[in-house]
Amino acid sequence: MLTAGICRWLYRQGVKVAPFKAQNMSNNSAVTPDGGEIGRAQVLQAAACGLEPSVRFNPVLLKPGSEHSSQVVVLGQPTGQVTAGNYRSLKAELSGTVFSTLDSLRAEYDVVVCEGAGSPAEINLREGDFVNMGLARAANIPAIVVGDIDRGGVFAALYGTLALLDPEDQALIRGFVINKFRGSRSLLDPGLDMISARTGRPVLGVLPFSQDLWLDGEDSLSYRDGAVLGRPTPPLGPDGLSVAVIRLPRISNATDAEALAAEPGVTVRLTSNPADVAAADLVVLPGSKATVADLAWLRDMGLAAPLAARAAEGRPILAICGGYQMLAGSITDHVESASGQVPGLGLLPSRITFAETKTLSRPTGTALGHPVTGYEIHYGQAETTGDPLITLADGTPEGLRHGSIWGTHWHGLLENNAFRRAFLAEVAATAGRAFVPAPDTDFAALRLRQLDLLGDLVAEYLDTDLLQSILDSSR
Repeated sequence: MLTAGICRWLYRQGVKVAPFKAQNMSNNSAVTPDGGEIGRAQVLQAAACGLEPSVRFNPVLLKPGSEHSSQVVVLGQPTGQVTAGNYRSLKAELSGTVFSTLDSLRAEYDVVVCEGAGSPAEINLREGDFVNMGLARAANIPAIVVGDIDRGGVFAALYGTLALLDPEDQALIRGFVINKFRGSRSLLDPGLDMISARTGRPVLGVLPFSQDLWLDGEDSLSYRDGAVLGRPTPPLGPDGLSVAVIRLPRISNATDAEALAAEPGVTVRLTSNPADVAAADLVVLPGSKATVADLAWLRDMGLAAPLAARAAEGRPILAICGGYQMLAGSITDHVESASGQVPGLGLLPSRITFAETKTLSRPTGTALGHPVTGYEIHYGQAETTGDPLITLADGTPEGLRHGSIWGTHWHGLLENNAFRRAFLAEVAATAGRAFVPAPDTDFAALRLRQLDLLGDLVAEYLDTDLLQSILDSSR
């Protein structure tokens, strides 16, 4: 988020700026215009720079499929699976791609703002590192250490981070930023003075916590079981709508539900509680990086029964990507889980077969009479009978609408304002709620307002003269 804020601050000054994250580990991803896959955080950062997303902004993406292995995506394309052990052997090869990609961006843009990953003081991972100080050393990039005060112990974290680095890495640390502060800044000043005196490095500023910054979570850790998304506001009509998003263990693109949470009167809660699934006006079954494993978890948690009961009662369910696959009659998977054929929940007239090649696309079409855009990231291919949810621009059907169940492989569908209003109107009618969709909620504008808020926070709370001098020193 701070990277996005600095990017926005520069962009609004007319600077040609681009974001860069050498390696991201996240199942929240998106498709670039050239058909590649990158982390959603870099999509947000690109928007802060006024740019379309590019695979160059996130050359290495790791997508965890279990506790022990991840899919590796290089320059937007999947290249295989790795474990923590054998990933070390890939580092040298990947670092060459990362360094050359950064070189190309530096040649094209006035400024490149590089985000690290995790902590620069993960000393067990320093050998072969190309993401944090390894990147900074290779490209002679000045670095700022950011501490999240919400987690506690921020002064020890800042001091300890610097102390654990090698002298050559320490030489690149130009200062500190404290993030998510609540309360009176004057109470913090003695600590700021002391950390600067003991390290010989300035604190560039203290950013306040802002409740308005909630869109586009970087990864699944941003979406906790039991959490309410966004900042719910009162409904326009007599009734609101309750939405339960099933918090799968390997949830992917949980950001899909954020457009619902932006609507007045719609309360969106992440949950793994069967009672919540039974009671909600709408249930969203989101994407998954491990469809078969998460389907087994869903059954073990007792969530299959309330989903089946909702279908039998004609109560709304929206299933997206991996969730859409789980509702099929059968799933044949020799690719992602190597499980062969397993029974799905059988709530949609469809069969899923996992292909060897991943679908990465940004299609357009029509749904509920409105033009829509979205993006697809999946191996599973659907064979369906029944009414499609979306008709693509070339006439090809996509997804299903089967009674009160809506299913699609598309991510981002709910970000289409007109479709979202029509969808919520139908959900409300089916649920028997006197809910009135807001006529003017504009999700894209909401995202831009968040980016401008980030730029405002950087301009107001950071020492931008010092930040500019750090930038100038790296030319």
